[in-house]
Amino acid sequence: MTEEIPEREARAYETANGDTIFITQRDGSFYAYQNICPHLQVELEFLENQFLDQDQEYIQCSTHGALFVVETGECISGPCQSESLKKVNINVHSDGGIYLNEA
Repeated sequence: MTEEIPEREARAYETANGDTIFITQRDGSFYAYQNICPHLQVELEFLENQFLDQDQEYIQCSTHGALFVVETGECISGPCQSESLKKVNINVHSDGGIYLNEA
């Protein structure tokens, strides 16, 4: 549900197939990515639901500090520059539900 994800915060969710994704909100839009850093294939957060940097401006990998643009998943700083997080397609419904787009 959209109210579970405040502006400039992120929440992790486990999918039916056992993958972990996270969803973040920026300026009223929601973005979802696989919870895997492209550098070492490790989960991004050190503490539960801590996916953003201190200023809550970028997605940050807790292992090496790589920074990713929220809107695109592109790595702009760190050992995985020019790589990107794997985007997860979601649909945000008017009832506030957020659903994985399986198509």
